[in-house]
Amino acid sequence: MATLPNCPMCQSEYTYEDRGLFICPECAHEWSGEETVEATEEFVVKDINGNILVDGDSVTVMKDLKVKGAQGPLKMGTKVKNIRLVDSDHNIDCKIDGFGPMKLKSEFVKKL
Repeated sequence: MATLPNCPMCQSEYTYEDRGLFICPECAHEWSGEETVEATEEFVVKDINGNILVDGDSVTVMKDLKVKGAQGPLKMGTKVKNIRLVDSDHNIDCKIDGFGPMKLKSEFVKKL
């Protein structure tokens, strides 16, 4: 039995072939056999000014953000150190002193 390639978007191993296309049942990505991993877009996260963010960067919050379950908002100007980038709707994971673990959107932060 021939081995099918992993999905270039989510790296799922459960791909299948249908009419000359490979299909991923987990993320619904479809691609042809000629397409390679290098041809897909690379995951890039940009801050409010368009600067590219990478793991370990420090950022500043540019807007007061309401936080569910917290007594008050996350204030503008709060510095966040050692961010970690993830591929989801909130693309920054971090720990903020006084708040704990948080998920932030890159459109509300500025790189330091």
